Amino acid sequence: MSETAANFLRQLHNAEPPLPDYFTVAQVHQSIPQTLLAEIDDFINLFERVSRRRPWTQQATEGVPAIAHSPRREVCFFSAWDFHLPPDRPGDWQLIEFNDNGSGLLFAAQINRSYYDHFLADDGAIRPPPRLDDLHRRVLEMIEREARTCLHSDNPDGVLILDERDSLQKGRFREELMQLAALCRAQGWRAHTAAPEDLTWDAGNLLVGGEPVSFVVNRSTDFFWQADKFTALREAYGNGRVYIAPNPFSYATRSDKRLLDWLSRPDRDTELGITSDERELLSRHVPPTWELSEDNLDALAARKLELVFKPARSHAGLGVLDSRDVGRHRLRRLLSKGECYVAQRRVGKGQLLDASGNPLWADLRVWSWRGQRYLISGRASRQENRLDLEPPGGWLPTFEQVER
Repeated sequence: MSETAANFLRQLHNAEPPLPDYFTVAQVHQSIPQTLLAEIDDFINLFERVSRRRPWTQQATEGVPAIAHSPRREVCFFSAWDFHLPPDRPGDWQLIEFNDNGSGLLFAAQINRSYYDHFLADDGAIRPPPRLDDLHRRVLEMIEREARTCLHSDNPDGVLILDERDSLQKGRFREELMQLAALCRAQGWRAHTAAPEDLTWDAGNLLVGGEPVSFVVNRSTDFFWQADKFTALREAYGNGRVYIAPNPFSYATRSDKRLLDWLSRPDRDTELGITSDERELLSRHVPPTWELSEDNLDALAARKLELVFKPARSHAGLGVLDSRDVGRHRLRRLLSKGECYVAQRRVGKGQLLDASGNPLWADLRVWSWRGQRYLISGRASRQENRLDLEPPGGWLPTFEQVER
């Protein structure tokens, strides 16, 4: 490792706040053309329009728990879209999935800015990424606007960052959650991190340690809150006077991977209100995806090496099947157990070589909120067909390449 690269990592881990030692960072960067990002912005705006239409939300909430049926106004500022840019054809970028709970936002901003300052500050073809203070200010502004839009108040009056207890204690992004709480406190807001079982609902108030909260950043991956420990959160959600994002409605209408089936293929366009122009853009940039069923099981198993099989309701790559081990009997067992899976056409990733010549495969993550892209990042994997962020892989400094 060069001295400059060592200084880059040292600065990240010694910064205030520090990047956790266990958080891996690739020793290479990717530059995404300005025109390509503009196309992705248009695509994200289309996604937002389609997924908010009444025909879409009505269809998407059929067959899911009743708590997800009522429309909500919240829009999570952690919303992230993950893309693959095929090698030699980056203009054919493909949406792999959408996350209303995209981790790594604060860490990615810190990595981008530090890498830029060390290696790219004199490169006029690279748009400077936001400084960390500017990104922090943007996050607070998004919270304020969400509170204004949904709670009719400039003051969120008690912020809660909610996650499972194990994740708060040992999770990979636990420091990011603590950083978010610290940002809110520095703004003069009361802020807490807590698990669902720490909450109580009393006299119309959601309480943490006896203190009321009205703005909940929900990082739990129990998407429909069916366990008993979510009782207080369900009460607050039903009351309607507490902001909670993401929530069961946003998950059912935006993040459930079964929706990729609808986005990728025209079978239901008429009932979903998708126009021919919208269909052209969707089909160009969403790889064909099928919800696994008895009707298509045999055909999908026969094409298994072309496909990625993943749970419709999971996160962080959990439950993704090795396509080589997929067969009719295994898929049938999943269906018999009530497991919901989707099969998505495999899309290649762009390849990079790090400073030591190690091959890595990159994706692109775009954070956007209410039609405004505000950060890009990526992950560099040691494996082409599976997310593996062990060194030399890791989070990937990612920048916008401007036209000269």
